[in-house]
Amino acid sequence: MRRSLVRLAAAPGLIWACSAALAQGQGQGQAQLELRSPNGRNAVAVAIDGEKRVTYSVLRDRQVILAPSAVMMELDSDRIGYGLQISGAERREVDQSYPIVARKAAHGRDHFRELIVHLSETGEDARRMDLVVRAYDDGVAFRTVLPLQPRTEAALVRDEHTEFRFPQAYPCWGLNIGSFGRSHEGEFDPIDTTRTREHNLFDVPFLCQAGGTAFLLAEADLTDFAGLYFTGLGDGGLGLRAKLSPSLDDPRVAVRSLVGSPIETPWRVVMLADHAGELLESTLLTDLAEPSRIADTSWIEPGLSVWDWWSGPSLASVPQAGTNTATAKAFIDFAAANGFEYTLVDEGWYAGAGGAGVVRPGADVTRPSDRFDLAEVVRYGREKGVGVWLWANWRALDARMEEALAFYARSGVVGIKVDFMDRDDQWMVGWYTRLLGAAARHRLMVNLHGAFAPRGLTRTYPNYMTQEGVLGAEYNKWSRRITADHNVMLAYTRGVLGPMDYTPGGFRNVAPEAFEIRNTLPMVQTTRAHGLAMYVVYLSPVGMVADSPDTYAANPAGLDFIRAVPTSWDETRFLAGELGAWIAIARRKGREWYVGAMNGAEGRTVELPLSDLGSGPMTVRRWTDGARPDAVVSGSDELDRRRPLRLRLAPAGGTALILSPAR
Repeated sequence: MRRSLVRLAAAPGLIWACSAALAQGQGQGQAQLELRSPNGRNAVAVAIDGEKRVTYSVLRDRQVILAPSAVMMELDSDRIGYGLQISGAERREVDQSYPIVARKAAHGRDHFRELIVHLSETGEDARRMDLVVRAYDDGVAFRTVLPLQPRTEAALVRDEHTEFRFPQAYPCWGLNIGSFGRSHEGEFDPIDTTRTREHNLFDVPFLCQAGGTAFLLAEADLTDFAGLYFTGLGDGGLGLRAKLSPSLDDPRVAVRSLVGSPIETPWRVVMLADHAGELLESTLLTDLAEPSRIADTSWIEPGLSVWDWWSGPSLASVPQAGTNTATAKAFIDFAAANGFEYTLVDEGWYAGAGGAGVVRPGADVTRPSDRFDLAEVVRYGREKGVGVWLWANWRALDARMEEALAFYARSGVVGIKVDFMDRDDQWMVGWYTRLLGAAARHRLMVNLHGAFAPRGLTRTYPNYMTQEGVLGAEYNKWSRRITADHNVMLAYTRGVLGPMDYTPGGFRNVAPEAFEIRNTLPMVQTTRAHGLAMYVVYLSPVGMVADSPDTYAANPAGLDFIRAVPTSWDETRFLAGELGAWIAIARRKGREWYVGAMNGAEGRTVELPLSDLGSGPMTVRRWTDGARPDAVVSGSDELDRRRPLRLRLAPAGGTALILSPAR
């Protein structure tokens, strides 16, 4: 195992008559062990069923959320998970806090109760399997551990067949990605759980509503394994089954481990809350991740970045705008004038670039093109107080990783955006950690595009600032898919997992019926206030200000909010919302609360409860929907936190607020 499993004394009342239950189970071929969260609301029951398979069940407030579900691994020549008996169990409780660098909260509380169930097969050459289960107040998690085995085939995992069985049909939402090797960019559509099939392939996360409980299936601590997907059960039952991303060199294999070494899966996570919006408050995925491997994080700085790619670029001040020195300086001037910390220079700055996902012959990520003077751009940015990020194709970077990263660090570059991985097989998962570790040695922050969705890796490598793995604003350049309803659904699904580089900031706001697809100076089919709210609702410690400086100059309404909004937070609260229809999130920085409310296609009037955001009178600054999609009504007044705040949200609209203690 990668970490030791320490035996600690259990909290009073945590263990019942475990030995008696085990003795009874050994006599009947049956046994059941139960683990409850610290607050007692969430529970996991581990049992041996009639086929002698180990199963787990998940309950919340005594309601069955996941029915007994088998845990199985397909190894080289057979499966492990059948013919098992419980041979022992260990328990512990942990309650510790840890610092979070530039995320949704300043600290995480890793408070859980843990049960390690030791299992063994019967007969000769009996293999052993451990099921490690944790119960938190905001969810449960489990992982499978195969200790050193008498048979060597345990070093190879072909697939995982762990189940997530539903006791009844649930309304659910998922991204049916279709096949492996994709960019993880798509819509989270309603899923008919009575019709899921084995040929379906759902990405992480998968969200369901079980009566008064919302739960979300996810994965955590993925560092040396294949990425997790979900398919239909295949036996006519309700629910899902795990499926692992296959190796590219042999699709029959998902995970390889050294012969004689233990195998440990990442955490399979079931996040739980009374309302789907409350899942956004959880730090469960980082709680479950390995602690930071970076001792000194003082150089890791969140902030907003201007960006040259989304808008075209198109600049009146630069007649031949493009990826060149003059354009980069113009964007630095814009960043400096507005107090933005960074500028991101996208594809085209290095020799031989321009192939997007294809590496052209002669491409060299260590040699700037003749049009781009990197030393001058970095010098100019330093003079103006603006850090420079650079884009790179992952294959071109991988070919000369150490040399390239050392060159960037010597040049004064602060971060890299790496693109087009579009994989989550075991090799690529390992490549992420290799890149992030190497970047940390050179004090470089990282933004990964073409990336799989977060698994809590930002705790292990705090220089992993943001990432894609989301159907974001770039799709406005070639599709009509970025609707207000899609944006709201992202908050309840992909947004729960961690940072996402959606690239907000488009200021050419039009009504959906007036929207036109165009690559240069693209439009946005939501209101300006809807887009402002994204800077609060969507987490991205390095966030983009995606539009052209000329566009902001022509119609700056709302730019003052973007100048003021932080990108990392001390605390996050869900205020109100309706799943898939609208959402309001509050995030605190110091003594101020920032509120973002995003609405779907249908206009509505809502009330936001503010009583949990402190006491006493407050001053509120507002940016609300105007008469046109690109109009913003702004102002300030005092309010009483004891009374709900009433807001009118236009169709595809929103609101951004800053709440400060009244002087």
